[in-house]
Amino acid sequence: MTLAASLHEAYDRWAKVYPPAPHNPLMHAEQAAMMELLPEVAGRRVLDLACGSGRYAALVEAAGAAQVVGIDFSVAMLSRAALAARVRGDMTRLPLRSATFDLVISGLAMGHTADLFACAREAARVLRPGGVLLYSDFHDDAWRSGLTRSFKDAEGRAVTLPRDGYPLWQHYAALAAAGFEIQATRELRVGIEFSPRFPGCDDLYRRHHGVPLVMVVCARTQP
Repeated sequence: MTLAASLHEAYDRWAKVYPPAPHNPLMHAEQAAMMELLPEVAGRRVLDLACGSGRYAALVEAAGAAQVVGIDFSVAMLSRAALAARVRGDMTRLPLRSATFDLVISGLAMGHTADLFACAREAARVLRPGGVLLYSDFHDDAWRSGLTRSFKDAEGRAVTLPRDGYPLWQHYAALAAAGFEIQATRELRVGIEFSPRFPGCDDLYRRHHGVPLVMVVCARTQP
């Protein structure tokens, strides 16, 4: 297994094989947890932050969102997103107007940012008063227990993403500093909330029982 030299390299390689839908058991569980907390989006403006190939953009469009904008740092990923409005940009410096969106949604990406506090501030800035930030992330406890994020590229080579992310308390601190009020949280723990059957699952459940793999946070700006 190869450790990617950088996040940019990893996602540019991943883009060729990254479908805009869950493609492993963890993503299926993560998406189900996110959709449970999804607010009403019909007629609303939505930003898919770190949109990748447009997985959540497609879901909110199907739910009736009036406009969806996808933003990502990877041109290769953006090229896979079937979105009319696609923007290349950094999560800490969004090239978007303030108070524009009703919902910012982000799947398994916030931990990639170099500055979580700046990222939370930017999400708050582009949201209208009372707007919602809904995001998931690979849990820091999973990293610390030795679990990693990896994929197979177009040539079938296994690639591991560099370790990044933040502990739960830093997520909460960043959200509070940006003026968010947390509405709900979820953790998907091995063998508890996350317990599907798949090849190799018995070893995972035995060695890492109770370790949270994914966190989901729903927060709202002041009305």
